[in-house]
Amino acid sequence: MRNPQLPGRSVVMSTEVMAATSQPMATETALQVLRDGGNALDAAIAASAVLSVVESYSSGIGGDCFILYHEAETGKLHALNGSGRAPAAATAATIRARGFDTMPVQGILSVTVPGAIDAWYQANQKLGRLDFADLLQPAIHYAEQGYAVTPVIAHGWKSDNHPWGSNEALLAATPEASAAYLVDGKAPAAGTIHRQPDLGRSLRTIASQGRDGFYQGEIAAEIVRFSDAHEGLFSLDDFANHESEWVEPISSSYRGYDVFEIPPNGQGITTLMALNILAQTDVSKLPHLGADHVQLLSEAFALAMAERDRFIGDPAFNELPVAQLLSNEFAQTQYARINMSKALSHPVESALPTHRDTVYLSVVDKDRNACSFINSVFSSWGSGLVAGSTGINLQNRGSAFSLEEGHFNQIEPGKRPLHTIIPAMVYRDGKPVLCFGVMGGQYQAMGQTYVLSNWIDYGMDIQQALDAARFLLYGGVLEVETGVPEDTRAELSARGHYVVQAESPWGGGQAIVIDWENGVLHGGSEPRKDGHAAGY
Repeated sequence: MRNPQLPGRSVVMSTEVMAATSQPMATETALQVLRDGGNALDAAIAASAVLSVVESYSSGIGGDCFILYHEAETGKLHALNGSGRAPAAATAATIRARGFDTMPVQGILSVTVPGAIDAWYQANQKLGRLDFADLLQPAIHYAEQGYAVTPVIAHGWKSDNHPWGSNEALLAATPEASAAYLVDGKAPAAGTIHRQPDLGRSLRTIASQGRDGFYQGEIAAEIVRFSDAHEGLFSLDDFANHESEWVEPISSSYRGYDVFEIPPNGQGITTLMALNILAQTDVSKLPHLGADHVQLLSEAFALAMAERDRFIGDPAFNELPVAQLLSNEFAQTQYARINMSKALSHPVESALPTHRDTVYLSVVDKDRNACSFINSVFSSWGSGLVAGSTGINLQNRGSAFSLEEGHFNQIEPGKRPLHTIIPAMVYRDGKPVLCFGVMGGQYQAMGQTYVLSNWIDYGMDIQQALDAARFLLYGGVLEVETGVPEDTRAELSARGHYVVQAESPWGGGQAIVIDWENGVLHGGSEPRKDGHAAGY
């Protein structure tokens, strides 16, 4: 139990249903859908639609979506990859001819076909209970009638902690984005009301026409018109041909728990590789947030990331060494590379021989259907572009492609990029026991590894596991949150780590634990966000 004399929140408990999101309006929407007879998937879709309006810098219908859904009736874990593809006219040569040595981070060339709406619609048609149009009504209400801008969202709206400068400057660069998201050239302040009428109109079109209203109607036509005006590469066929993919989850065992992820082009395999490395030793014997603990988790993640960056891409274009990357033999080799008295050298090299940023929400319903759901526009405000009169903020997932000739993740026509968004589901004895995810771009795989280890190795309740101070080793820099002790920082520096104070909190997470023995749900929600977990 947490110390009630210190600031914090207790884990939320209920018996019938639970929803955990990064925004109170989204959590309440999920609960209302469950009260109205919807299942966990319906609730997740409705909540995600609301987040697309009230947390637009992280998510939106101009982004992508991945879903893991445990169907209680059959016991099957369904996995849906809702990532969009590069335009048919997109090649590495085409991008380089525009003067780029690497993929642009913002702008129209960083945009891939948005996959979210197709994923929501497909999932609802296959597994949902309520009508798809009804699930969009709360989001339409907030877009048209307005919503209160909450503190963390207001900060993220304005934040200037990016290589391209402030978000205000990014949004002010085009008239459509400025009109949609700025007020007199400034980000809306916390406690003010914001409306998005153009987005509300697009959502109404989708509600009345389904996914075809987005991919084969006036919305696709307007996005393509906007693309043409900005010298983009999209055609109407790129939208008409888009389809999400039902896939088989990949998994690995950790301390008797089976951890499931969506396979590549998602980076869920990164979490599994890191957990496999940690499984080679007893993490619980290391003092939590001591130097050995931070170094072990950081370097396990860095080793996993080196393999991710080399091999993970669209499996439709290359045969990926998934089985080898997840083997225990490979994990043993990786663990042997860690020297607890000395930091790894950077950049970390791949150990295999040569081979040919987001909102997360979790919902569990009374039948114990469980939905692990993530939706994202990648960087804050994605590409920085709002597509003409649609009010839709376009993602910049294409920036994750490589321009390196022959790279597994090289941009090619119709290809899906390496994807950072990763919903997770954890089973024990054949039943789901944890439905969770951690947001935050490159931090997501590290965040999942850390939160899961906190819960399993250190026996924390799920809220404590989310609350714990975080750290990230990326690009040779070990960034630590305020809660990491000074003596830990000093010892890590002495071992050769470049340790710096994180300028902003690392990521965000939502999680629901299913206690089958007592019939109780435990909800945890990220203290670094505005949201909460709630149930009944």
